[in-house]
Amino acid sequence: MSVAPRRVPFAMNEARVLIAGGTAGVGLATAKRFAALGAPHVTINGRNAERGETARMAVQELYPACKVHFVAADSCVTEQAVEVGRRAEELMGGVDVLVNSTVSAYPYPTLFHKIDINDIQGMVLSQVMPHFLLARAVMDGMRARENGAIINIASDAGKVTTPGETIIGGLMAAIMMFSRALAMEAKRSNIRINCVTPSIIEGTLTHDTVMGAEFSAKLFSKAIGMAQLGVVNAEDMAELITFLASPAAAKLTGQAISLNGGISAA
Repeated sequence: MSVAPRRVPFAMNEARVLIAGGTAGVGLATAKRFAALGAPHVTINGRNAERGETARMAVQELYPACKVHFVAADSCVTEQAVEVGRRAEELMGGVDVLVNSTVSAYPYPTLFHKIDINDIQGMVLSQVMPHFLLARAVMDGMRARENGAIINIASDAGKVTTPGETIIGGLMAAIMMFSRALAMEAKRSNIRINCVTPSIIEGTLTHDTVMGAEFSAKLFSKAIGMAQLGVVNAEDMAELITFLASPAAAKLTGQAISLNGGISAA
């Protein structure tokens, strides 16, 4: 009779956390939440060095016991994503948790026939490559330590067909299936991978962009009216993300969890 291995999850006050897209919105709220829960190290990654240092200082001042680092890089470029992983390992002595909270440069719904064909390649690369590349960049270290958690942020657009979300829906579905398949591979090394799929998140730059365009504003205004449990904000996202990294979720992997206030039951 085969026996399942006994696994010991890392405690939150031991977690060394790398957050891609950590300079604002969900990523920054998540950095603060990990620090509040006692994480000894948090490294945030983003493209803008000035904004990144401002974010790093904000978290550091709030939680002086946590060592907060910033690595400037574009994580959709292979060489830079590899460097993010290397620097995070160097700065923190390892990466226990990876949160992929990068935001595409094309966040708002647009009908497919109105999308400039010259924009499509950039949409694909900027949305999915950070999730693929950074997971690979930290995987060797997590496998060697036989411990780790990866939380990818996608969207309900990958679960529910919506006019105007043809490309973004396909990309979100790709991130979800990537997360699920990787979870089945990585469980052998005690690495858990889950995905969080919000609909709209108020108080973020993406929310403001979406609500500033006529087509997407009409689409999401209707969705907001369906959020009878309340519209999700960045702090709500941070609570779920940190739960998924915690010992309380030690047996949870391969899931794509909708956090949308009741907009859908996708």
